[in-house]
Amino acid sequence: MRTLIFLLRKEFKQIFRNKSLLPMIFAMPLIQLIVMPLAADYEIKNINISIVDHDRSPYSRQLISKITASGYFVLADFGDSFEAAFQQIEDEKSDLILEIPVGFERNLLRENSEKLFIAVNAINGTKANLGGAYLNQIIQNYNAEVRLLWLDPTRFNPIPQLEVASSNWFNPYMNYRFFMVPGILAFLVTMVAGYMSALNIVKEKEVGTIEQINVTPIKKYQFIIGKLLPFWIIGVVIFSIGLFFVSRLLYGIVPLGSVLLLYGFLSIYLVALLGLGLLISTFSDTQQQAMSVAFFIIMIFLLMSGLFTPIDSMPDWAQVVAYANPLTYFIEVMRMVVLKGSGFLDISKHILIMIGFAFFFNTWAILNYRKTS
Repeated sequence: MRTLIFLLRKEFKQIFRNKSLLPMIFAMPLIQLIVMPLAADYEIKNINISIVDHDRSPYSRQLISKITASGYFVLADFGDSFEAAFQQIEDEKSDLILEIPVGFERNLLRENSEKLFIAVNAINGTKANLGGAYLNQIIQNYNAEVRLLWLDPTRFNPIPQLEVASSNWFNPYMNYRFFMVPGILAFLVTMVAGYMSALNIVKEKEVGTIEQINVTPIKKYQFIIGKLLPFWIIGVVIFSIGLFFVSRLLYGIVPLGSVLLLYGFLSIYLVALLGLGLLISTFSDTQQQAMSVAFFIIMIFLLMSGLFTPIDSMPDWAQVVAYANPLTYFIEVMRMVVLKGSGFLDISKHILIMIGFAFFFNTWAILNYRKTS
């Protein structure tokens, strides 16, 4: 026990002696947690639209007013030349073109029908799809309003209609930050703990102290615990600051489920992640090698975790990779406990899987370290 305490004291002294390491450990994750949810916005607004109005009638002006008042579109250009509007798209000043033909109002009144032309800049596929969908919905609502104006209730029987009442569970106001912040916090804890633990033993190799430690009476499990426990504590501290200060004070996110359950899962997750970092360090001879390997793995974790894109929409092979990713389960647990108030039984499968990850990574790391010592 005394040996372990000595090793822990040594590790904490090395961590706090490095002045450039402290901002990386504490300040950078918190700044990222503040900035990233503000930038990672699922709502696409301020879509630039060019409108070509050949009709210039009250009906066309009413349609244009509905589009600009929706809050999703910004009128970037208005005129009667499609070529000029198309030039706006080529100059990346517009995302969509709506062309209203000559006789728009007259054909609506006489023929009861008319066609509009929509051109979408599809370079940004997400913005194009959503922008086109928003515009189509606005036009459909406008069409329904016009039909209601023409409908004479004394001549026609009421048309049966279905009324749909919707309820948004777990996120009533559809605030995307409630969905993103727990996942981003999980990723930042992963990034800090993964990088720092991957560099730990490698530094001992570079300065030449690993050989001195190997010839001491220190047991291997004491050495490994002494290396991993400080970063386990740092991971818990970063998680606590992000959960109780940034998430709650800045974004107003209060976990609906048990906070102790979150910390229980976090404890197992950090053991698994630190084991992965230790494994990387046993394969690396320099800190540059460890950083390169850790960066590659962390980026795979991020892109295949379901943080930004749903896993169900991925190809089958990508879903296999995603569910072999520890971060996937941590993000799911964060969202389940924080937003849904899930309990122990709801995340029991995730806990068992994470215990499996922890056993696998740490066992492999210990065996590999025994070979190289």
